[in-house]
Amino acid sequence: MKEKLYTIELHDALASGDECPFCWLERKLEQEAMEFVLGSSYMESDIRDMTDKQGFCRRHTKAMYDYGNTLGNAWILKTRLVWLREELKKQMNGFSPQPSAVLGRFKKKDAGESSVSAWIRGEESHCYVCGRVEETYRRVLDTFVYQVKHEKEFLDLVKSGKGFCIHHFADLVEACEQGLGKKDQDQIFPLLFEQMNRELDRIQEDIDWLIEKYDYRNADKDWKNSQDAVQRTMQKITGGHPADPVFKSRK
Repeated sequence: MKEKLYTIELHDALASGDECPFCWLERKLEQEAMEFVLGSSYMESDIRDMTDKQGFCRRHTKAMYDYGNTLGNAWILKTRLVWLREELKKQMNGFSPQPSAVLGRFKKKDAGESSVSAWIRGEESHCYVCGRVEETYRRVLDTFVYQVKHEKEFLDLVKSGKGFCIHHFADLVEACEQGLGKKDQDQIFPLLFEQMNRELDRIQEDIDWLIEKYDYRNADKDWKNSQDAVQRTMQKITGGHPADPVFKSRK
């Protein structure tokens, strides 16, 4: 199978040997986004205009702090705070309190009525880093669907992996349902489902044996593949890499 520019990210992820190639890709994209936003780009006006308006979610704000670069963080926070204060002032100036909880059940909110809390919740719903990661991730899902359609040898690469975490598996199933015809679905879904059952059996065996190793009767027995079973089971169930060290600037 000839690798093309648009397939590199997907092929690298599938060849990574990770419990979930999309977790691997997500981590890579997040780290690249952190390095980008806290590198010299924080001095670029167009980038800062986007970070001012999009902000950062709580998780990525903490990751930015952990990464380091005090000056970069300070500049990003300075102009984001200026933007937030200006916009919040507008919302507060137009604020109209909601009726009490009892009356509120019978009063429909007027179209022009302002809600400060709703505006704040909206601001919390977007993040510059999340947006960058999501854009590339969705493109990679589309590439997966395209390759299932047009490159049958691609299935061998999928088969060679360890399946997916349950979180990302849902996205993959949805993408294949929406993007593939019945013929291709009949080929890919049995492969994906058999693989997931097999790999979840493996994870179950590892976590079960880890528990059994704490029985004194098994103290001298081999750990097999169970020593890191907790973090791998966490990843398989919810996604991510719970055992990862904090990502820090290497400068």
